[in-house]
Amino acid sequence: MSVMKGSFVIALDQGTTSSRAVLVDQNGSICDIAQKEFTQYFPQPGWVEHDPEEIYNSQRWAFEEILRKNNLQESEIKAIGITNQRETTIVWERSTGKVISNAIVWQDRRTAKICDALTADGFGDYVRDNTGLVIDAYFSGTKIQWMLENVPGAREKANRGELLFGTVDTWLIWKLTEGRVHATDYSNASRTMLFNIRKLDWDETLLKAMNIPRSMLPEVRNSSGHFGELVHKSHTIPITGVAGDQQAALFGNACFKTGTSKNTYGTGCFMLMNTGDKVIQSKSGLVSTIAWGIENKVSYALEGSVFIAGAAIQWLRDGLHLIKSAGETFECAERSYQRNPENPVYVVPAFAGLGAPYWDMYARGAIFGLTRDTSSDDIARATLESMAYQTRDIAEAMVNDSGIDMQKLRVDGGACANNFLMAFQADILGVPVERPKVLESTALGAASLAGLAVGMWSMEDLSSHKEIERTFQPSLNKSQRNNLYHNWQRAVKRSMRWIEDSQ
Repeated sequence: MSVMKGSFVIALDQGTTSSRAVLVDQNGSICDIAQKEFTQYFPQPGWVEHDPEEIYNSQRWAFEEILRKNNLQESEIKAIGITNQRETTIVWERSTGKVISNAIVWQDRRTAKICDALTADGFGDYVRDNTGLVIDAYFSGTKIQWMLENVPGAREKANRGELLFGTVDTWLIWKLTEGRVHATDYSNASRTMLFNIRKLDWDETLLKAMNIPRSMLPEVRNSSGHFGELVHKSHTIPITGVAGDQQAALFGNACFKTGTSKNTYGTGCFMLMNTGDKVIQSKSGLVSTIAWGIENKVSYALEGSVFIAGAAIQWLRDGLHLIKSAGETFECAERSYQRNPENPVYVVPAFAGLGAPYWDMYARGAIFGLTRDTSSDDIARATLESMAYQTRDIAEAMVNDSGIDMQKLRVDGGACANNFLMAFQADILGVPVERPKVLESTALGAASLAGLAVGMWSMEDLSSHKEIERTFQPSLNKSQRNNLYHNWQRAVKRSMRWIEDSQ
C-alpha cells in the first residue's frame, strides 16, 4: 500500500514474541504495520531467553519495511517512539557493543533463589517502599546480578566499567543511535527493582545489595523528550518517545486522569490505574510504578501483572497442538459453551509462577476438573477464561488499594479481539468492558509520546483520538459470577508452591 504524503510518527513496538513498526499519521490514525517474529529460547525449565541481536535486526527490518511498503521519505517521519517488553535484561560491552549473553526475558524464573536471599536479608520492605515493587525474579535487578555471577569474566569487566545494562528500549536506542546514547525513560527504569521512584534516581542501597556497579546503568530521561537520532541513509530522525509497553498502553488509552485504568491482553495481562502524583502503597499484592515522565513531572500508577495470558494461547497452538491459530479459540469456546454453559474445567497458566496478587515464584501450571468427556474445546475455552479470572484477581486488589470502585474496564491488546473472552470478562467482573476501535494502544502510546515532544499533538488532541468500537455488558447474576470465581480461586490455591511441595 501507499499512504498519502504528509507528517508521520513511527512507533517501534518491540514485544516478547515479535518486533513491529507502526505508522501513525498526524490525525493519530494507524496507517500500516510491519511485523517480524523472532526466536524464543528455553534452555532449561523456567528459563526464557532472546538473542538481543535478533531483537534489533527484527526491529530494524520492521522499520525499513514500513518505509518501503509505503514509499516514504525519511523527511516525512517527524519522530520515532519506542515501546518495549519490560524487565527483559541485556548486558553488553561498552566499547564493542557485543552482548555478553542472551537476554534474560521478563518471564524467566532462574533468579528465584537470589530473590529468596534478598528477602531473607530483610530487603522486602525496603524494596516495596522505595521502588514500589516486590522482590521477584520478574524484575531486572536480580537478572543483572545473575549475569555478573554466571557469565565468565562479566564481574571483572563490570567492575572495570566495561559493561552496560539496558532493558530493551535502552538496547534499541544504543543500536539505533550507533552507540551515542545510553538512556532509558522513567517508566522502564521503574521496572528494574533498582530505581528509587520517590527520589527519581538509581538506589545505592539496592545496587550494593545486588553488587551492581552504577557505571552499568543508563541515564534516565522523560518519556516524552529527546533520546538521540536514528541515522537512515543521509537523514536523521529524532527518537522522542519511550515507554514500557504497559505504561505506553495506559497513555495510548488516554488514561491521563487520576483513577482511570486499562487492561492489556498480550503475552501477559496487565492492568494499570493512573494514581497521579501520588505513590499508592499496595496492601493487596499490586506494585506501584512510574507511568511516565513529561516535562520533568512524573505520574504514577498501580499495576497488576499476569505473567501468562496470550502466551497460554501460544501454548495451546505450539505446545499441545490443539489449535492452528489463536483465532480458533473463539469457535472452540463457542462449541464448548453450547455443550455445557458452565464449564467445569479450569486452567491455571502458572507456567512462570504467579504474578499479582499472589507473587508465587514456585507455582506451576495445572488443569483441574477433567473428566472422561472433557474435550479439547473445553481446555481451549478454560484457557481463554483464565485471562478473565486473573484480571478479576487484579481488579479486586486495585479496588481494595485505591478505594475506587471499578465502573468499567477499557481494554486493548490482541486477545481483546476475541468476543467470547470480552463477554466473559464483563460477566466475571460484573462491569461493562469497553473495546476501542483501535486496539493498538501500546503503539499509539509510544507514537503519542513522540509526537507530543515534537509538537504534532497536544494532550487535548490525544484525548480526542480515542473511540469505542463495542461495549460488552455483563449477563451473569452475582451468584453465578461468584460461584465461578470461587472455583477459580480453589484451582489457583492447588497450583501454588508446587515446586517447593514436590522437593
